[in-house]
Formats: sequence, structure tokens, C-alpha cells
Amino acid sequence: MKSLLWKTASELSILMQNKECSAREVIEAHLEHARQVNPKINALLEIKEEEALAAADAVDTKRLSGEKLSDLAGIPIAIKDNMLVEGWKATAASRMLENYVASYSATVIDRLKSAGAILIGRANLDEFAMGSSCETSHFGPTKNPWDISRIPGGSSGGSAATVASSIAPLALGSDTGGSVRQPASLCGLVGLKPTYGRVSRYGLMSLASSLDQIGTFSKTVLDTANIMKIIEGADAKDATSCVFDQTNFWNGESDIKGLRIGLPKEFFGEGMDQEVQKVIAEAAKKLESLGAVLVDISLPNALSAIETYYVILPAEASSNFARYDGLRYGHHSSGETLIESYERSRGEGFGSEVKRRIMLGTFSLSSGAYDTFYGKALAVRDAMREDFRKAFEQVDVIFGPTSPSVAWKLGAKSDPISLYLADIYTIPANLSGNPAMSVPCGFASGMPVGFQLIGRPFEEAILYRVGQSYQNDTTWHEQNAKGCF
Repeated sequence: MKSLLWKTASELSILMQNKECSAREVIEAHLEHARQVNPKINALLEIKEEEALAAADAVDTKRLSGEKLSDLAGIPIAIKDNMLVEGWKATAASRMLENYVASYSATVIDRLKSAGAILIGRANLDEFAMGSSCETSHFGPTKNPWDISRIPGGSSGGSAATVASSIAPLALGSDTGGSVRQPASLCGLVGLKPTYGRVSRYGLMSLASSLDQIGTFSKTVLDTANIMKIIEGADAKDATSCVFDQTNFWNGESDIKGLRIGLPKEFFGEGMDQEVQKVIAEAAKKLESLGAVLVDISLPNALSAIETYYVILPAEASSNFARYDGLRYGHHSSGETLIESYERSRGEGFGSEVKRRIMLGTFSLSSGAYDTFYGKALAVRDAMREDFRKAFEQVDVIFGPTSPSVAWKLGAKSDPISLYLADIYTIPANLSGNPAMSVPCGFASGMPVGFQLIGRPFEEAILYRVGQSYQNDTTWHEQNAKGCF
């Protein structure tokens, strides 16, 4: 059974297709592993053993009957606990929704289940996906499987830790400012934030509606492409989902000879750890040795990404979080008046980081501050999109670091500003809506490092192409996190 651990989703799929093992054996192995490892890292808030085993038996029955199944059939997958699964709790790691049970499923969940993927549990996160370290969860922090004294990144830290520890080979997360790519980098995984609109957000709890996008965690580019084929596509239930060119899929190509890769000078300045910088430089040289042409470019407005993001995100969060009033659902605390009940319910239900961002957003949307802050932030966002448009006239894909540092010690960054800066390289792609992917490329101070690729809208295929070329010639993705054993 242990031989089924530490394998990629594609490897497990081949074993099942060749009848070398059953879906039930795959799920049993990963559930047993989860029982041993999860108490040490707190990656999953709940493990759904009975449902997973029943789903595995259903896959085995279909396979024995000769039914043609998808590559994801029988594959265990974890779901970030801000996506709805009908009948499951959906807490967003907050006291506010501690006992909330979803009455319907997100579109991505329906698509995964239709493909035969097996949901094994709810992954921990920063409360309401607000954070960069997975330390703000009401249910306690998640720990990095490479070193349990360190953070896994956030906000999708539970999803990342689940895959890095081999509790599951795949996981879904959400990415608003880097919340898939940053933990992917810090946990040695491939993490993809698709183009805004490529994946339906129906059933994802909204944080900042113009920035949020559901993304994926895996160990390989191939697994990333395979799960994306299942969850992507327009959805009538989500007006922000897009109809895109169905022919623009990755065909497995990995030749990057002559491909122009842009290196933005703004991504290679001060603020990056020197060891991380060395690893990133070596990765760039590797891509050049594989035939790519490195081109120096500039994204001038990327320098304003943090300031812009922390006006737009809190503003949208302030609006979205008005629904959590303690009356219709969520944590409720009685008061002598309606206003007092609101104040108590929200004051008790939300953690400090959520309160901070709601207050920031409410201020920036106020009549005296709207033009000064929110209006200017939108203008900078437009300028940033134009920066990317001009850059892609010179290059085919953009390369840079995913995170300025490796995973830090738990509790080491109590200052919110230092945490916000952890997303300095990932935020621009959310503001512009471009697809971006983190790929593991080495180690610094004994911890994983990843590089980031950014592509034109709806051209994820070129990210897969470059990432696959790199993984074909390196073994970083084959390293396993054994720090939790």
C-alpha cells in the first residue's frame, strides 16, 4: 500500500488503468497516510473517509464494467475549505462559518465528481483566504511538510501541504493575490492560477470578486494540465466565466527553442533573498540552455502592485463581507438592538486580519476617500494591464521568482506589512488577469524555491510547455517532503 504514496496523479491513473491496483487501494493508502501525517501538519480540517471509499468503489465498478473513464478517475483530491461541497461543512477557516453546511456544490466540484475524482477532505486556509502564511485559521495553523517549524504559505497553505506531504496528489486552492503560487513555491509544487474567467467561481466564497480565481496544486505540469481540462470552461452560473478558444489546449509539447522569455527588471531588484536569487538565476540559465532566448523587459507599474492590491482587495472584501451579518447564516450573537447584534456577531465571528481588511476597504470606499484611493488604484491597475500588453509584444512568456524568500518560521512575521510583501511578485498577474504558474526549481536554506511564469490571457498552454521542458531536464519535482515523518 505504501508503494502507492508519493506518486503523481498520472502515475496512479496508469496503475489503475493497467489493473495493477484498484481505486479503493489507492484511496485506502492515502487515507491511512493522512491519519498518520495530518495531526502533525494540520493540512486537512476534515477527512471524509466513508464518502471517499464509497466513491472509490463506484469507480472500480465502472472500470470493471468496461466503462471509459477519465484520467482523474479514482484520484484523491483535497478541496480548500472556501469551496462548497453539498452536505459538507464549508467554514473558510473562520468562527463565523464554523457550523455552516453547504446546500449546493461549486461548479468545479460537480465537474471533478463527474470525472470520477475522489474528494478526500477539506483543506485548511488563512481565514476567508486572507493571509500569506496559513496562520490566521480559526482552527490553527498549517505546518510545512518540509519543516514543521515553518509556514507552508498562504492562503491555500492546507491544500499545498496536503499535496507536498502526499496525503493527496492533487488539490484545489483559490488565488486572489498569489494564494496558490506562493504556497506552491514554498512547498515545492506546481501551482497554477489560470486566466481570470477560465474557471468558474460559482460556489467559491468571494473575497475580491475581480481578483479571485480557483487554481490547482500538483507535483508535475502534466498533472496540472490534466486537472485543468476537467475544471475549466464557461459556466452559465458564473457571469465572469469566459468562452475561450477550445483549440488552445496543450498537446504535450515541450520544445522551447527560440521561445522568447522576458525577465522584468522590477522582479530582480532589492528585497529578494540572495540564496533565492541564485536559485532563480540558475533556473533562467537552464531554460536558456534548453533553447529559450532571455530578453530583459520592464513592467514599470509592477512596483506599485502591493499598494494597488491593498486598496482594491479590501474594498471588494468590505462589500462582499456585508452578507455575514449573523442573522441569515453564520455566527450569531444577540444584542439589545439590531445594530448591537450585528456588532457582536461580526466582532466575535471575524479574526483580526479579516477585520483589518474590512476596515481598510470601508475607508477607501467612503465618500471622502473614494477618488483619492480606490479610483487611483483602478487607474494603476489599467496601467499595469497595458504594461503586460506591451511586454508581450516583445516576448512569449514572462519569467521571475514566485516568492522573495523561502518559508519562514511559524510566528516570525507578526507585522502585517511584512506578510503583505510576501506576495510582491504574484499580485501583478491577479491585477492584470493573466495566467501564472509556479514551478519548483531548487532549494535555498534547505527549503523549496519556485519560479513563476506569466502568460498572455488564455494561453496557459505556453506555461505548460515551458514548465514541462524544465521538468523534463530537472528532478526538483521528484523530491519528497519528509520533514513531517
